[in-house]
Amino acid sequence: MTRRTTHPTGPGRLMRALLVLAVVGAALWLTAALRPGAAAAGGGTTPVRSSTDPVGQQIYLRDCAWCHGIQAQGTDRGPDLRSSGPAYVDFMLRTGRMPLLDPHTRGRAQVPRYDSATISALVDYVGRQLGSGEPLPDLAPGDVTAGRTLFLANCAACHGSSGTGTILQDGSRVPQLYQTRSEQIAEAVRLGPGEMPPFGHSTVDDQELDDIVSYVQQLGPQQVEGGASLDQYGPIAESAVALTVGLPVLVLVIILLGRRAPRRETSE
Repeated sequence: MTRRTTHPTGPGRLMRALLVLAVVGAALWLTAALRPGAAAAGGGTTPVRSSTDPVGQQIYLRDCAWCHGIQAQGTDRGPDLRSSGPAYVDFMLRTGRMPLLDPHTRGRAQVPRYDSATISALVDYVGRQLGSGEPLPDLAPGDVTAGRTLFLANCAACHGSSGTGTILQDGSRVPQLYQTRSEQIAEAVRLGPGEMPPFGHSTVDDQELDDIVSYVQQLGPQQVEGGASLDQYGPIAESAVALTVGLPVLVLVIILLGRRAPRRETSE
């Protein structure tokens, strides 16, 4: 005997059709909502990240929180960052001083470990959302002549009159300033990294900061066009070489000449 298959009719068929449409509609809505760049104009472009984008937070929790704490409050492995501000975070990351592979080592200038977009995300999250402090510098072209006067008065003792840098008595190295980005120069002046003292707005105002940055930006090869560079070590280093090398050589030459000179015999 053949079994007859029954098919829903009337209200049952309508309910099944509505259920299928609801499932399909929900799937399409979820696909559109989760698709990258769906909120961007044009549908296919990459959206510009806003200050609420979690990228900076994710990177901070992955790479930084284990030393500085989840809320940047600091731990026994790293300092509190809540009063650092955007300029501090930007300087430490763009000069390669952070992140440290070993928290017991000292940060030094090197190639940055992050690309520019990642650094900007961390500056936004750590410097602006978790911290409050010195903002990013807003620079303008300055007076090079005035900047030279300010640089010689405030910076040349360590960096040299020509920005060549030096080594301090404790063995720490003062870096040369050639080809340094203007933003990093301004941030260093305001923050005072390492042994360098900070220069606040009451000591160096914004116009004077622009002048110093403009002067430093023309240091290096541009100074020696049309002549020999003589390495641009400055009067302090050059005087030290003259005293430690030139003067002993001169004394040695005098002694040798004295020995080779004919002696005059005296008669009684």
